[in-house]
Amino acid sequence: MTINIQPIGKISTPYKEKFAIPRQPGLAKSAQGKITFLAEFNDPNYLRGIEQFSHLWLLFHFHQTADKGHSPLVRPPRLGGNQKLGVFATRSTFRPNSIGMSVVEFAAVTFKNKQLTLTVKGIDLLDGTPILDIKPYVPYADNIMNASGGMAQHSPELMAVTFTEQASEQMQKLQQSYPEISNLIEEVLSQDPRPAYHQNSHSDKTYGMTLYDLNIQWQVIKQQNVVLAIQKI
Repeated sequence: MTINIQPIGKISTPYKEKFAIPRQPGLAKSAQGKITFLAEFNDPNYLRGIEQFSHLWLLFHFHQTADKGHSPLVRPPRLGGNQKLGVFATRSTFRPNSIGMSVVEFAAVTFKNKQLTLTVKGIDLLDGTPILDIKPYVPYADNIMNASGGMAQHSPELMAVTFTEQASEQMQKLQQSYPEISNLIEEVLSQDPRPAYHQNSHSDKTYGMTLYDLNIQWQVIKQQNVVLAIQKI
């Protein structure tokens, strides 16, 4: 049996590359995304009443990894990339149908110049991700008390994030164009986005990530992420 699924829109986000995207939604609360609806769904009636919900479920397509196939076993980063689990026991992007789901915070609905958009917060989606469906988060049903989370029972430990004098000066100049950039950088880097096999190393390697059209460079010094530079690409 074949099922055809049509995207309802695409989301624009600060995350221009997969590296450094938080591994779960809600970990970078300053990260906003704007869903632009495709022509067939560009009607405000599709979102009528959605403002009564504080949070929403987004179903989306892992479009950048869909052509890479899948395997019954994957190596979750949460386990250091050394232990294998069944793909259906993880949230790996390498799935048979390449479908992801994220719970996000509702921010706003706009219909301007005949274009419908939905703004959400706390996203963990790559820029340009196709959105397949939107559903309201219902607390009494979706928030299950005393649920077991297996390997992900507890939130990850956070790393301290500091800025060099140069990075602080650069950030101040960017604040007007990117009001949330300071919080966003701290929230993303506090999750330690390095590959699992780097996290116990003590090298002086400089890492880089792209947020919006900014290149952020940092090093890990004494178990802290130190931001070295923030530059326009």
